[in-house]
Amino acid sequence: MLAYLSASVAAFTLAPAVQAQAPHADIASRMGDGQRFDPSAVTDVARQLSKKPFVPLPNDLPDAFSNLNFEQYVSIKSLSQPIWSTEGRGIALEPLHRGFVFNNAVDLYLVEDGGVRRLAYDPSNFNFNGINIPKDLKDIGFSGFRLISHPAEGQPFNFAIVQGATFFRALARGQNYGAIARALTLKPAEAKGEEFPIFRAFWIERPSIGSNSITIHGVLDSESTTGAVRMTFRPGDMTIVDVETTLFPRVNLEHVGLGGMASTYFYGPNDRRNADDIRPAVYESSGLQMLNGQGEWLWRPLQNPETLQISAFVDNSPRGFGLLQRERAYEAFQDDEQRFERRPSLWVEPLGEWGEGSVQLLEIPTDAEINDNILAYWRPRAPMAAGAEIPFAYRQYWGWSSPERPPLATVAATRSGRGSTGRRRRFTVDFVGEMLGDNWPKDLKSILTVGPGTFHDLKLLPYPERKTVRVAFELDPGNENACEMRLILEAGGKPISETWLYRWTP
Repeated sequence: MLAYLSASVAAFTLAPAVQAQAPHADIASRMGDGQRFDPSAVTDVARQLSKKPFVPLPNDLPDAFSNLNFEQYVSIKSLSQPIWSTEGRGIALEPLHRGFVFNNAVDLYLVEDGGVRRLAYDPSNFNFNGINIPKDLKDIGFSGFRLISHPAEGQPFNFAIVQGATFFRALARGQNYGAIARALTLKPAEAKGEEFPIFRAFWIERPSIGSNSITIHGVLDSESTTGAVRMTFRPGDMTIVDVETTLFPRVNLEHVGLGGMASTYFYGPNDRRNADDIRPAVYESSGLQMLNGQGEWLWRPLQNPETLQISAFVDNSPRGFGLLQRERAYEAFQDDEQRFERRPSLWVEPLGEWGEGSVQLLEIPTDAEINDNILAYWRPRAPMAAGAEIPFAYRQYWGWSSPERPPLATVAATRSGRGSTGRRRRFTVDFVGEMLGDNWPKDLKSILTVGPGTFHDLKLLPYPERKTVRVAFELDPGNENACEMRLILEAGGKPISETWLYRWTP
């Protein structure tokens, strides 16, 4: 929890017009210091930038900051009160220092009473805790910002961080940061390498008193495209973020990810390849949940595979998808520092029709829990043409569960281990739900399909006292190196559970 200092401490300053520095003259002239704010001008700036070649950000960060390790970076503390924290507006803003992996500068502009003022960097606003900074340090800007909820009643809490590339995180009250969202994903896992767009500038509207929301406008830029982004954050027991984006491709975009999110899955009950650890499990998200355009609920447990795995779930106008943390028991992780059971689930709900495409899931091998090795996003089927203007919007829900839950039994646990012989693998899948209690349907059956490969010893084990049904079976992959499995519970000829999907690889 942040410590809030008295009103007598230093405050972040607004730069006079002569000090305003922006990566592009387009930003400074249209939306810079001293200008009147017009939301449509942000879109105009992105449109104009798309007609010019991409200009990388300068490598201008002093070595004293660019060479910091993580511990040194997080030791840099602000000496100033968060902006607007004493005005009773419900939300405050804290600019974040550059350094460590956050080397890029992004211009921060405040929008107050219709006017734009650039937020200036001043080293006297920070305690560097022994870091030897240059004596002639100039205005090096900021790497991003933190948002803090100041409710009329209750304790303040950090609820969002916007920092690095086009990344941002949010959480609900009482949670720890976990999954990370991306405003735009370009060409992940391609042979030529992923392209990482960056935010050039943000315009942050001062919250209205009592509104409990804050609106932020941004311009993103990359070699392939530019874009205008508007994000509205509403913190609380579930933090909701509305994201509206218009892209202006410089080139034809073949591989674009919308509503992208990343997380960590190191090991768990279904995948213990890296389990030489005192903890029973290490992961921020337990699975990918999808509600497809046909109204089918799908659940795909996550893995840390031996080789890169890419899965595509073809759909038309998806109704929602997200990386969820379903395990909320401390005992599942036994980690007194990371507290994975407190990490947020992130659910994305498209606003408007997204058409044909697929939810893409990338599972990247990792031997360290610090890596975000899971990536999920929506990939439109049709390419985006150079010179076009492509709008899209979605709503994010960050919280303890997704806002819309299946009216069905859901998967509570997936476990895997060595089978009876050879390459066989034993699986158990636990479904939970009210319909599986004392009056569970006696015609209940499990429908399992495997391809390629075969399954054996399929068993259905009801535990009505726990409102649980366990399905157990053995997978025999034969000589195959990948097997897709699909499992669902049925009663009366109708599904009574979400659909469990799984890909086995050696």
